[in-house]
Amino acid sequence: MTHHTKPPVHDTIFAQPLETLAPFEFNAQVADVFENMIQRSVPGYHFLLDVIGLLAARYGQPHSHCYDLGCSLGTMTLRLRQNLPAQAHVIGVDNSAAMVSRCLHNMARDHSQASYEIRHQNLQDTAIENASMVILNFTLQFIADIERPSILKNIADGMLPGGVLLLAEKVCFDDPQQQDLQVDLYHDFKRYQGYSDLEIAQKRAALENVLVPNTLEQHRQRLLDAGFSRVETCMQCFNFCALLAFK
Repeated sequence: MTHHTKPPVHDTIFAQPLETLAPFEFNAQVADVFENMIQRSVPGYHFLLDVIGLLAARYGQPHSHCYDLGCSLGTMTLRLRQNLPAQAHVIGVDNSAAMVSRCLHNMARDHSQASYEIRHQNLQDTAIENASMVILNFTLQFIADIERPSILKNIADGMLPGGVLLLAEKVCFDDPQQQDLQVDLYHDFKRYQGYSDLEIAQKRAALENVLVPNTLEQHRQRLLDAGFSRVETCMQCFNFCALLAFK
């Protein structure tokens, strides 16, 4: 008998006019549709999954820790685990109880050799120790700007020589024309994925002051100030970007 994986639940959270737009949060409603939401909202998402697999195979060290900070449903955590040495240990961290519950379920179905644990915890409270790889995948942008430097320093301080941090973020641009173009192209991408103008506008309003982007230069300088020796861009797709920071 063939077993079919159920398709992700379709994201319609912002499909109808909402009288009151509450600030966006990673609650149970979002967790239920998150797989569909992120695939349709983040250009380059599937490429990043492949990048994580490649990085895990290249940089994951035996007897080290590999962290996914903001692990959500565990899609990236799984890709990390499946490509690490058997003696590595994966630590997924998320501050959303709804996400952690679903992540635990998804991880339990995987039988890769690397051990793992999933923590319901703020990443500001997460000690980084003996780390050969850390993922911050569209996570830092949801944390207050003033807290970001200390988080990156905590990561750098806990990394082994030769370790790598993958930082993926929605970014902004100093040049107004570039900013407008990249945002317009991103909204075109979302329309192409089937989101209506109403959905785009309402989600954008809900994310106001919740998701606060930085420029690429701000990210690079923060990473160098935190103690990383080199920073390379590995992906840019419209106003979404991924950086590799090497210890």
